[in-house]
Amino acid sequence: MSSPTSFDELTLDRRQFGALVAGAALVPGLMGRDEKPEGRRHGHPPGRRRRVAFYASTGPELMRYHVDSRALALTPGGFVTLPAAIQYAWPHPSRRLLYAAYSDRAGTNPGTVHGVATLRIDDRGDLRLVGAPLELPSRPIHITVDAEGRWLLAAYNDPSGVEVYRIDDGMPSELVVQPEPIDAGVYAHQVRVTPSNRTVILPTRGNDATDTTPEDPGALKVFDFVDGRLLDERSIAPDGGVGFGPRHVDFDPRGRWTYVSDERANELSVFRLRAGTLAESPSYSLSTLRSPSSPQLPGQVAGPIHVADDGRHVYLANRADATTEVDGQQVFAGGENSIAVFRIDRESGRPRRIQNADTESFHVRTFALHPDGRMLVTASVAPMLVQRRRRVRTVPARLTVFRIRDDGRLDLVRTYDVDTTAGTQFWCGMVAY
Repeated sequence: MSSPTSFDELTLDRRQFGALVAGAALVPGLMGRDEKPEGRRHGHPPGRRRRVAFYASTGPELMRYHVDSRALALTPGGFVTLPAAIQYAWPHPSRRLLYAAYSDRAGTNPGTVHGVATLRIDDRGDLRLVGAPLELPSRPIHITVDAEGRWLLAAYNDPSGVEVYRIDDGMPSELVVQPEPIDAGVYAHQVRVTPSNRTVILPTRGNDATDTTPEDPGALKVFDFVDGRLLDERSIAPDGGVGFGPRHVDFDPRGRWTYVSDERANELSVFRLRAGTLAESPSYSLSTLRSPSSPQLPGQVAGPIHVADDGRHVYLANRADATTEVDGQQVFAGGENSIAVFRIDRESGRPRRIQNADTESFHVRTFALHPDGRMLVTASVAPMLVQRRRRVRTVPARLTVFRIRDDGRLDLVRTYDVDTTAGTQFWCGMVAY
C-alpha cells in the first residue's frame, strides 16, 4: 500500500451538468410514524409561513430542490448555469435575491474567471440571473452580506484577502477602497458580519508544516465595520496561531459568543464577544471527533459550522477523504465523516458534545439547517471508493437528510445519490423566500 493521499478541496471537473439525482435511499423505521407539525423553535417571526427552497451546486450548475419539511424529503427542480464552478452563495436579507460566487480555479491553476452572480428567486424558488455578474480578481472562497443588505463581502484564499462591495438596488457594484492596508493572514476561508452588524471577522486558516515548509499560523482577523470600511484590525491568534486553524465561525443569536470550527485541530472553540471585541483566547475548546484520543489519520479535518437559530445547539462537520492504494485503486484510508452535535449552556456558552451522526458519505463541505429547526441536509463533494470485506465499492456523492429532534440530536432519514460528472458538489443552502 502507498501512503495516504487527499484530493484537492478545489473543483475537480467543470464539464456541462448531467443528471443530478442518480438514486435515493430511505432509512427504514423513521418515516412511518404520524408526524404532526409543531411550532417554530428557532426565533423566526410569527405570521405567514415563508416558503423554503434548498439549493445545491454541482460544478457551475445550481439546482433548486422543493423541500417537504413534513416528510423530510427533497425533489429536484430547475437549475441555472453560471460562468464557472460555484464556490459559495448567500441570500439578501430582505429581497428575493441570492448571490452566488464562482471561479474556474483548479488546483494550482489560478484560473481567469471569478465573480458573483445575482439571482432572483421566483414564487416557486427557481432562480434567474439578474444583470451582469460582478467580476472579482481571484477565487472567492466565501461571500456574505451584511444585515442591512448594503454591502457584499468576499473572502479570497490565494492570495489571502477580503473586499467589500456596495450593493445598489440589490446589485453588487462599486468596490469600497479601504483606508488602511489589510493583513489578511494566510488562507482566508470565510468572512462574516457579527449579529450587531458592526464587526467583521475573517478566519484565516494557515497551513500545517510539511517536510519542506514550516507551519503558517492561523488567526481570526477582526475589524470594526463602518459604512463599508474595515477599520482598526485586530489579530486573534492563541499561542501565536501555532496549531490554530480557524475555517468558519458562527454566532450566538444574541451576539455574545463566537463559535469557531478549528479545521487543523479538529476542535470547536468558543470565544467571548462583547461590544465588537473578541476575546484573545477561547473560553472553551473541545474535540469534534467521536474518539479524540485515537491517532489522527491524515485528511481528518473539521469543516463548516452552524448555530441553531435559538442558540441551543451547534452543528459542525467532520471530514475525512484521504485514500490509500489497494490493488491499483485509491481507496478510502479511514477517518470520521459525521456531524458533531453540541448542546450549549445558554448562560456561559459552554458546549457539550452529545452526538456524532454519520453522514453516510465522504467530505461534507457544506450543510444546511431548515429555518423551522427540524431538518438538516449535508452535501458531500465527490464519490469515494470504499473497501469492505475485501470488496471495493463506490459510495456516490450524496445529499443526506436528517431529522432534528427536540433535544438537538439527529436521526438519519434518507440519502440522495448525486452525479458529479459536471464537477464537485461544493455548496448547499436553505433559503427562505
